[in-house]
Amino acid sequence: MLTRRTAIALPAALPLALAGAAPALAATPPLAFVLNSAAGSISLIDMASRQVVGTEPAYREPSHWCLTPDRRQLFICDASGNAIFIFDPITGAPLGRKRIADPYQLGYTPDHKYLMVNALRLDFVDVYDGATLRLVKRFKPGRWPSHLDFSPDSRWSFNSMQNSNTLVSFDLTSMTQRWAMTVGETPAGVLWHRGKVLCCIMGGRGFVEVDPVSGQITRRVVTGDGAHNIFLDTKKQILYVSNRGPGRTGLTALDPVSFQILRQYEIPGGPDDIGIDPEGNIWICLRYAESVAILDPVSGNYSSIPVGRSPHGIFLNTMLRQPGRITAERI
Repeated sequence: MLTRRTAIALPAALPLALAGAAPALAATPPLAFVLNSAAGSISLIDMASRQVVGTEPAYREPSHWCLTPDRRQLFICDASGNAIFIFDPITGAPLGRKRIADPYQLGYTPDHKYLMVNALRLDFVDVYDGATLRLVKRFKPGRWPSHLDFSPDSRWSFNSMQNSNTLVSFDLTSMTQRWAMTVGETPAGVLWHRGKVLCCIMGGRGFVEVDPVSGQITRRVVTGDGAHNIFLDTKKQILYVSNRGPGRTGLTALDPVSFQILRQYEIPGGPDDIGIDPEGNIWICLRYAESVAILDPVSGNYSSIPVGRSPHGIFLNTMLRQPGRITAERI
C-alpha cells in the first residue's frame, strides 16, 4: 500500500543522478533492504513496484549494513542479537550469519585491511582483520559507540560516542587512540568530507566540522531538531542531514562546500538512514512511522511504504552500479 504526501520545502535543489547499469544487475529486479530494528526483521522491497516482496528474520535488532570489498556479500548488523546476517546483495538470498559481539555499526577501511565494529550496547570498538574477521584490537573509548568513518588513506578512524558526547579518533597503524574531543550532546552520524570530519549532534540541532589532526571544531551548522546522520550524494553535489526530532522532523539538503542550506523537507516520522535510487528519488527510513518514504527531491512529493517497526538502515542494490567505494554515507 502506498500513500501520497507532499513535503514542505524551499525552492528546488540540484537534480540527482546515478551511474549507468552494471551487467550483474541487468536482469535482476532492483531491491531495497530495510532493517527493522524493533521488529527483528529485514523487509525486501521491489523498487519497481514499490511493494514488499519478502521479509527475512533476524535475531533481535538489525541496524546498519556494509558491503564486503568484493561487493558479493551484504553484511547486516544485529546488535543485541550478537550476529552479522549475510545476504546476496543482488538477489536478497540469505547466505548465513556470523557470531560477533554487539555489531551496531560497522565498516571496512578504504584499503579493506580492517573491518571496524562499533558495539553501542557493550561500549567498545572492535577492529577485525578484513580477510579473516579475526579480532585484532578492542578499544574501550567511551559510552555508546555509534557511527564511524575513515580517512581516505585508511590510517585513522573517527567514531562518535553518543552517551559520552565525544568524537574519538584511532590510529589503525599503531592501534592506539589519537584523541577524544567533546563535540556536543549526543553525537551520531560521522562523515569524512573534503579533508575534514563532519559529525551530527542530535542535541545540537545540526553538525560540527572537525579538524582530523587536532580534533578541534572548525565550524558548526544548524539543520534541524535531532540531526542524526549525514550523507553525501553520488555526484558530490549535495549533503543531506536527517533530522529525527523530537519536534519537526525532516531532511536538510546543503551545498557540500559552503554548507548553505539549499532546501528543507519536512517529513514526519523521524527520518533516519537514506538511499538514492537511479531516478534520483530519496528513500528514507522513518523510525517512528513503521514505513519508508520515497521523496522526489524536485517536487517535494513523497510516497510511503509500510515496513516493520523502527526501520533504521536501508540498502538499495542499485548502488552496486556505482564505481568506487560504497558506504551508507556515500550514496
